Amino acid sequence: MQSFRTEIENPIVEKDIIELAKKIELFNNGKIDEEKFRSLRLARGVYGQRQEGVQMIRIKLPYGKVKSKQLRRISDVSDEYSRGRLHITTRQDIQIHYVDLNRTPELWAELERDEVTLREACGNTVRNVTASETAGIDVNEPFDVSPYADALFRFFLRNPICQEMGRKFKVSFSSSDEDTGLSYLHDLGFIAKTKEGIRGFKVMIGGGLGSQPRHADVLYDFVETDKIIPIMEGVLRIFDRHGERKSRAKARMKFLIKDIGLEAFRALVDEEQNAIEFKSVAIDADAYEVSTPVEVTEIPQVEIKDQKAFETWKATNLVPQKQAGYVAIGIKVLLGDFYTDKARLLADLVEHYAAGEIRLSLRQNILIPFVKEELVPFFYSELEKLGFVEAGYNKAVDITACPGTDTCNLGIASSTGIADELERVIKAEYPQYLNNDDVVIKISGCMNACGQHNMANIGFQGMSVRTPDKLVAPALQVLLGGGNLGDGNGVFADKVVKVPSRRGPEALRRILNDYEANANGKPFVAYYKETGDRYFYDLLNDLQDVSNLTQEDFIDWGSEEKYEKEIGIGECAGVVIDLIATLFLESEEKIENAQVSFNDKVYSAAIYHAYSSLVNSAKALLLAENKKTNTHAGIISQFDELFVTSGKIDLGQSFSDLIYQINKFAPTEAFAAKYIENANTFLQRVKAFREEQNELNRQAV
Repeated sequence: MQSFRTEIENPIVEKDIIELAKKIELFNNGKIDEEKFRSLRLARGVYGQRQEGVQMIRIKLPYGKVKSKQLRRISDVSDEYSRGRLHITTRQDIQIHYVDLNRTPELWAELERDEVTLREACGNTVRNVTASETAGIDVNEPFDVSPYADALFRFFLRNPICQEMGRKFKVSFSSSDEDTGLSYLHDLGFIAKTKEGIRGFKVMIGGGLGSQPRHADVLYDFVETDKIIPIMEGVLRIFDRHGERKSRAKARMKFLIKDIGLEAFRALVDEEQNAIEFKSVAIDADAYEVSTPVEVTEIPQVEIKDQKAFETWKATNLVPQKQAGYVAIGIKVLLGDFYTDKARLLADLVEHYAAGEIRLSLRQNILIPFVKEELVPFFYSELEKLGFVEAGYNKAVDITACPGTDTCNLGIASSTGIADELERVIKAEYPQYLNNDDVVIKISGCMNACGQHNMANIGFQGMSVRTPDKLVAPALQVLLGGGNLGDGNGVFADKVVKVPSRRGPEALRRILNDYEANANGKPFVAYYKETGDRYFYDLLNDLQDVSNLTQEDFIDWGSEEKYEKEIGIGECAGVVIDLIATLFLESEEKIENAQVSFNDKVYSAAIYHAYSSLVNSAKALLLAENKKTNTHAGIISQFDELFVTSGKIDLGQSFSDLIYQINKFAPTEAFAAKYIENANTFLQRVKAFREEQNELNRQAV
């Protein structure tokens, strides 16, 4: 096995990478279960791909900020381990595809040389912390949210409380009341506010997209900045304890809030503060490393050949900046895909003439901050050489789409193919929409909404449709009326009709033609609300007819072959098959981790590792009895009922009293030592009980 010791300076990161390499070796030798291995690699950004034998690697880039040296490093890695293509996601990550599993530890080690991580980019963890791409330059922001997003990302990375949750957990920061971070559709969303001159946040909770979108609730109208980390820790601990674990479809935060109610959940979070080590975590925003523009003393002179195109580009792609004398430049990246040759040149450009960084946006684009106004013609000229001056940044023509059937296991129909065609239609037939930022179009290849289709003004979701003679064709669910209303408020789109994919462009034409003719200047969301879903159903209904399909209708956009519906196993949350022996082994590992944290005097982490061991050990015995283990709280109460109250196992107290000490005592050295000891004693007791039961079974046979 390859050593990474000489490459990685951070011993924690080095240990992480070596562990991944060891687990890959065990998996290859058949010594670790495939489903269990899936959970481990997902938490390290290694995601199964639609194509057999290769992986998608998700690179975690907090709040979308990428320094020039990091962009070069990512480009080098993509060239060496993949195919030189970079894909920007709607969560400000970069994905590379077609990577050999056995090379992923080496790839990760290369990235870490410039502080780029894969850790917790996938799996049942806190995913990438996203933020408004204009953070720090937004003309409307009360303050820069970047230091707070950064602090939160660092605090919860590798934090034991969020490594094995029932489902993924998504967090966003919005710079202003415009809510460009889309707080209303996140598990936890923070909107920057000030109150009597004090910085703080409005906190939203329990939002989500997917097949059952839910609007987030207001958890707190205003909390000061030093409270956001303790609040999130409390939220995660409650989610970890009470969240569903068996049914993936019900395992997100939004379902937990719905089940127990907002007020009851808030009470649990407030109560949990008793057990949290840090009741206040001050974030020193002044210590945050802010990118600063380079001094450009001589403005390069350039000749603009197409002045009209340049003026159009300036009208649609320049973003005002609160710093006097500077603007930001938006680069429209078609479908979020660009290549490493362009990436390196872009890195050089911003390093020498801007602030040495780019921002990745939630709409899969790139924003260059801190461009001197006098340098705009020069930047246009340089970006034109890279093919990066397409007009329409964040406008109607700028369509968001997930990879769909290109690489994703869950893709049902092509999202990239139809997105490409719809952009062509708008450019050719509706040029007035080039500068329209009211109409937002988004496309997903399945119901999971990675393309955020159900929060768009006009959304399309990949589906399939069956003809009367049982033939299957690619289709699109058309959704209308979604939108961001600001300050944590939004509306989700209605499902209106389902049409064969080849009729998607005609559906868009009818919608835009009607809007042009009848809206009288109203925003699309307001116009749709006024007219209603029935109106648009009647407008589009005839497009649903599948009795008259042509040969072309059975070929999806971007393909030349007849459509076949193929859906693999999704890995969005890393489903794990629980084996009893494996659970006991994991419990031992968790106690070892607890002891390491204890020795490092990180008592809160030590206690949570021990808590995880206690739950794991109890779960093992319940599974041996074929009992369902949906939540941590359920495991605890079932263990008491089945083993303690019945007298099968004597703990000297209930299991609930033993384990729930975690939220009754402060995380002191003394309590941590005792709690770890209790976890170890419990593990030995349940292992002995299991062995006794096995022996009795053997004798009975």
